[in-house]
Amino acid sequence: MTNSESATKRADREGPYHHGDLRNALVRAAAELAETGGPEAVTVRAAARLAGVTPTAAYRHFTNHDQLLGAAQTAAQQSLFMAMSAGVESLGPQAHAILRLNAVGRGYIAFAMQEPGLFRTAFCETGPVDGSPEDSPAFNLLSTLLDELVEIGYMDQVHRPDAEIAAWATVHGLAGLMVDGPIPGLDDAAREQAITHTLAVVQRGLATGPNVPA
Repeated sequence: MTNSESATKRADREGPYHHGDLRNALVRAAAELAETGGPEAVTVRAAARLAGVTPTAAYRHFTNHDQLLGAAQTAAQQSLFMAMSAGVESLGPQAHAILRLNAVGRGYIAFAMQEPGLFRTAFCETGPVDGSPEDSPAFNLLSTLLDELVEIGYMDQVHRPDAEIAAWATVHGLAGLMVDGPIPGLDDAAREQAITHTLAVVQRGLATGPNVPA
């Protein structure tokens, strides 16, 4: 093969249309890297290698590590949201809001245990903070359920502001302790007890309205 033919093949391989939707392919590759190795494993070169393209082609879409990690973080947060939503959907729309809230918490913790790499990536540092919690679909799902608790009188409206933060911090804290903290080796029974107790604490903390069941 001549040098000219080699250069032509390389240009074709690196061209913007070679991989079709290359940007999304790189994001999927970054999410896969995060799933197995956490946020530290996500690099443009590694994602390019996994996607089957050259780093030059990848750098046309993500100029640095932070950009690619940010895209992987968004994908990880969407996976977390889907895990949380699945528990709610399994109960059906007629289920009491507190039961659906508990299902969201269980989905959150289950995702952390089953996908620790993606869980870490969903909350890793990706550079300057841009946006707010309201940009997160998981946060919005939690907000919707808390609003429902107020509507049915389970929680007093006075205690509604920032209730997302308290509930989220409690469940996230347990998930983090199980994944990276001092209690990663619990057996099934001890893990279930810890989850049940933590969700019960959240439930009691929100039960400030006039219509709390006896």
